Amino acid sequence: MGLMMMGMMTSCNESKSAANEPQEEMKVYDPAKMLVRLSVIEVYPEYLDEYLAAAATVGGESVKKEPGVICIYPSKLKSDAAQIRILEIYRDQEAYQSHIKTDHFQTYKQGTLHMVKNLELIDMDPLDPTAMSYIFKK
Repeated sequence: MGLMMMGMMTSCNESKSAANEPQEEMKVYDPAKMLVRLSVIEVYPEYLDEYLAAAATVGGESVKKEPGVICIYPSKLKSDAAQIRILEIYRDQEAYQSHIKTDHFQTYKQGTLHMVKNLELIDMDPLDPTAMSYIFKK
């Protein structure tokens, strides 16, 4: 897809820590219950900077504040910055339903409606669900 990582917007749980910090026990999720989604978003170019700032905020807040939000990882196409892709991983459907009711998500959603030209939500099935537990160890 030609995605470019956006460091300021990376919002996936990481289990890395400094060598002298205690290691946090890795949480175990049931891959069969996880909701993995790709949000395909086209933003009107005149709102791009404003949209990116809003997406960065909601992604970071969601992962920090919501235990069921495992990852919100926004990226933009190198060839067209107005084409946004967001990898979303939730512990389960209930975690997703809880997420979309939060104040920070509602602020993002309502505040960016006029900025989004097109939105498609694509639910995904992992090809190797057993690998999910290793993703954030690296």
